[in-house]
Amino acid sequence: MGAGISEKTVAETAEERISYLRAGHTLRSWFFTTDHKRIALLYLVSVTFFFFIGGAAAALMRADLLTPEGDLLSNEGYNRAFTLHGVIMVWFFLIPSIPNVFGNFLLPLMIGARDLAFPRLNLISWYVYMVGGLFTVFILITGGVDTGWTFYTPLSSMFANGNVVLAATAIFVVGFSSIMTGLNFIVTVHTLRAPGMTWGRLPLFVWSHYATSIILVLATPVLTISLVLIAAERLFGIGIFDPALGGDPLLYQHLFWFYSHPAVYIMVLPALGVTSELVAAAARKPVFGYWFVAASSIAIALVGFLVWGHHMFVSGQSMYASAVFSFLSLVVAVPSGIKVYNWTATLYKGHISLDPPFLFAMGFIGLFVVGGLTGLILAMLAVDVHVHDTYFVVAHFHYIMVGGTVSAFFGALHYWWPKITGRHYSIVWGSLSAVFIFLGFNLTFFPQFLLGYLGMPRRYHVYDPGFQVLHVLSSAGATILGVAYLLPFAYLFYSLRNGEPAGPNPWGATGLEWTVASPPPKHNFETIPVVTRPPYDYEIEQESDAG
Repeated sequence: MGAGISEKTVAETAEERISYLRAGHTLRSWFFTTDHKRIALLYLVSVTFFFFIGGAAAALMRADLLTPEGDLLSNEGYNRAFTLHGVIMVWFFLIPSIPNVFGNFLLPLMIGARDLAFPRLNLISWYVYMVGGLFTVFILITGGVDTGWTFYTPLSSMFANGNVVLAATAIFVVGFSSIMTGLNFIVTVHTLRAPGMTWGRLPLFVWSHYATSIILVLATPVLTISLVLIAAERLFGIGIFDPALGGDPLLYQHLFWFYSHPAVYIMVLPALGVTSELVAAAARKPVFGYWFVAASSIAIALVGFLVWGHHMFVSGQSMYASAVFSFLSLVVAVPSGIKVYNWTATLYKGHISLDPPFLFAMGFIGLFVVGGLTGLILAMLAVDVHVHDTYFVVAHFHYIMVGGTVSAFFGALHYWWPKITGRHYSIVWGSLSAVFIFLGFNLTFFPQFLLGYLGMPRRYHVYDPGFQVLHVLSSAGATILGVAYLLPFAYLFYSLRNGEPAGPNPWGATGLEWTVASPPPKHNFETIPVVTRPPYDYEIEQESDAG
């Protein structure tokens, strides 16, 4: 009997050491898995699929905008293309990309847990996301919607010819996936931290996801209610938004932006968390002002709920309300500035290595600063009136939501790829990709600041010939950007079979995720670790090396 127990123990130990990638090869082992790491890979494949669909719509629009006459698409076809681009990119790539892929994969590893608090709920969340996503793509391709991703009333509730109700239903469904993920992350951080993993020892990546989860749980229900009201208004004419029936079309804008402005921080906060990890690893120093950076994530999440009115400066709200929203919008710059200042201080006199993750982090900081500074311009009442609904706004939010978030997404992918796959990739190609993405992005969107300042309105595809040179520059940049976005998929895919094996800690970084094998075992840790050191204790390691 004793020998039997011994053999069982050995078998269990061996199973715990099996890589999560080798824990099963059947489709069932993947599609019914509750392992947070495998679910993260399911999300990675899914968001990549939606990224290419949204990118294809953007390429179509940029091709159409090469000529002032808009020769490629009809008026309605252009409206449907930019709606497809916006809906897919916002709800099916930008919002879920970093939290659902890297948050899922890393959060339990970083806090010393074997999995998320609710593994089955995590899998259900992915299925809900996929059902909503595929349904949305089917609707947008077969019938289309011409309202834009904002679904503004009364256009969406009274006049639009597309499948507005079906599209709203699909996004309504996806909202539940976000809420489930947010709840799972919050409960996991509260209940499954390893012994010694105090709040002051949490990696900043975890802090950023904790703040993001608060927004997901509190703000997403407002979006779902708004979409239900649009469907009810369109189907039954109950007079919520129709002035003829006593409704108020501005009510929808208030509800929509109460969710959608915090949604910007759902996209950016995880990117800020990724950048903190990349900067500390590149500089081989603790993050300067750890508590300020952690608290700034919570501050951004909370203040982000109070600034929705700056989207409505020209919508007829009172001057007093606009002045308050203008002030609060400027306040958000303070915690954002703290992060940039502290990253700069962290890099000061750091032992910096110019690896691809660091280059992507620098690209993120550069684009985030430009997007943030132009956000301050838009927060000022007088200037906002001049550039409202022009390409200046398009350029601003692309610098934040696309340039920043996508750069951080690729930075995370290049930093944790050896951990996820156990393989190295080409450093040369990774570095070139980071540089081309930065250059291509700026050539695409910087001319749009000039277009907007000169008066080119957004959502128009027939325009004054005087704007053509800037549009051609923008489309040329989009071509470079598109090729640069494709590059990582080529060399990362190549590395899966041909890359050099990566050790547990190829970057020499700190953090519990680097203490396990690459790729990690099925159950993460053979024994739950006990944390005794602060995060980013590179100075202690350097002193050990010197000793």
